Amino acid sequence: MRWALVKVCLAVTAMVVVAFAVPLGLVVQEMASDRAFSNAERQAATIGPTLSITTDPVQLRKAVESTQMGAARRMAVHVPAIGDSPPVGIGQGRAGERAVAETRRMGRATTAKVAGGGSALLQPTALGSGDIAVVEIFVPESEVSNGVATAWLVLAGVGLALIVGSVAVADRLGARLVRPAERLADAAHQLGEGKLGARVPEAGPKELRSAAVAFNAMADQVVELLANERELAADLSHRLRTPLTVLRLNTASLGDGPAAEQTRAAVEQLEREVDTIIRTAREQRPATGLTGAGAGCDASEVIRDRMDFWSALAEDEGREVRLAGVDRTVRIPVARPELAAALDAMLGNVFRHTPEGTPFAVDVHDAGDAVIVLVSDAGPGISDPDAALRRGNDGGRDGSTGLGLDIVRRVAESTGGDVRLGRSVLGGTEVRVWIGLDGRSLGGPGAGRQGRGRRGNRRTRGRA
Repeated sequence: MRWALVKVCLAVTAMVVVAFAVPLGLVVQEMASDRAFSNAERQAATIGPTLSITTDPVQLRKAVESTQMGAARRMAVHVPAIGDSPPVGIGQGRAGERAVAETRRMGRATTAKVAGGGSALLQPTALGSGDIAVVEIFVPESEVSNGVATAWLVLAGVGLALIVGSVAVADRLGARLVRPAERLADAAHQLGEGKLGARVPEAGPKELRSAAVAFNAMADQVVELLANERELAADLSHRLRTPLTVLRLNTASLGDGPAAEQTRAAVEQLEREVDTIIRTAREQRPATGLTGAGAGCDASEVIRDRMDFWSALAEDEGREVRLAGVDRTVRIPVARPELAAALDAMLGNVFRHTPEGTPFAVDVHDAGDAVIVLVSDAGPGISDPDAALRRGNDGGRDGSTGLGLDIVRRVAESTGGDVRLGRSVLGGTEVRVWIGLDGRSLGGPGAGRQGRGRRGNRRTRGRA
């Protein structure tokens, strides 16, 4: 489209330049010719008074030589025979006798081509005797075309400048039209590949802006639908796990016997099926990290919302909950559904792997270039933190979907941060999530991260 617009503009501008420059050049050429012959007519008129007084050859020669054209040997006077006097020719005549006779007969100025180039102006002049003399002025070709070549060059330069300028303007206009369309097509491809965070800047012509607005609205609706689906799945898992927990606790009071064993096996099988459904849904979930308009969320608001969600189960199990650092807005470059999934994974691990009545805490810290989310509990702790972080690659454990901390790790690493496990001030496990704010890597091996982690520990323990 861009090159098509440039070609059309080039063709139109070229036709306009030709339509105006060629006639204008011809007019300039005609004006130069008229100027040369008008000057020749004025020079021929200077000898007219002398011819009206005398036809003496000596006097006429002196008069011709005193003029500008006569001195340049470009003037000639043709006097016809008067009475017994023979015809007189003064100066170097270049026109033929036939042209002179034709001018005398017609009684008006004529022009004749001269052999070797140039033209001759033949001007009839009346004598005192009533006869007609002819004054001849030679006009060289250089005088007829004087300034014409320069005019053609100027016109060609102006035409070329117009063509180049129009092509440049057309190229910029085409780029302005094409770039928004290319961005829209690229975002559509990304959305088709499952990158639901693709958005289009609402810029460009009015029509393309409308298309970008419609595309972004469609993408937002898709993300919202997926978020609602995930919320429904999380709510379903909560609704199922709570009665399953009750059933599992009640089976402990059934004692021994075939019926009790069958009941316990059925409850365990049901728990495994629920975990399989959740794990399958997680694995088939496309990436929804936003990369355009609408990216990021308020970490404090999301944490408060998820804690409201889990507080009912915490109350049922007699767990004491402490929440800190969520009383102010903390913006992070993570989509709300992603942060909610990470929090659900960490809090689910607390409920799943610690005894009932175990207190836990969630803290949020703003470290300037990063946000730190701490989930601490007073449980038995984790004996092998490295193995726990690799759990996302091992979904074979009973009671685990195999994706909990792996989901948290991927969310943190998408911002340049990382996840670290350690001993909490409550005596159990501490999951420390670094979320970068400026896109610089906060994780990876090296002393830089270790130092940053130790500083974070000091800040966290001080506040605790």
